Amino acid sequence: MTDYETSSEEVRREYDDQIARHGRITNMKRTLLHSVPAFNAYMEWYTLRDLIVPFIGERALSLFSYTISNGNNCLICSLFFRKILVDSGEDPDNPNLSDVERLLMELGRQIAVDPHAITGDIYAGLKEKFTQEQIVLIVAFAGIMYATNLFNTVAKVPLDEVLYPYRGKHDRED
Repeated sequence: MTDYETSSEEVRREYDDQIARHGRITNMKRTLLHSVPAFNAYMEWYTLRDLIVPFIGERALSLFSYTISNGNNCLICSLFFRKILVDSGEDPDNPNLSDVERLLMELGRQIAVDPHAITGDIYAGLKEKFTQEQIVLIVAFAGIMYATNLFNTVAKVPLDEVLYPYRGKHDRED
């Protein structure tokens, strides 16, 4: 991970911006800041998130992200979204789902298992519930979520301490 004290002015600006926006900077972002262009590419997650939340809601987005991350065995991301869900009073292991949430969680599960084998009923459900633009946003967001999972896993980003209490007995020791 980058170190604030020894980082360039450009990296320090990104650190400061993250702390101003989120109150802290995650280990993933500190790792990405070895390359500001790579960092900026991954921060487009927030752009897509802000476009999707108005039509599916925060809860559905968190459930979708949690399902993709959990299916990809990304400890950091799955615990990040588990924390959001638990802290908002949800039971991520037994959520009471709307039809849209159920559809998105199944899409997320299928993306994680085999993105080549998304079933026809998922596509039909997406077309029934969303516009073409919304479907593109959802799929693009899933791609960035998947890429985020991949980055954390391959780069061996250490688990943020704030996520330690959300680990379960089944979670790996990444």
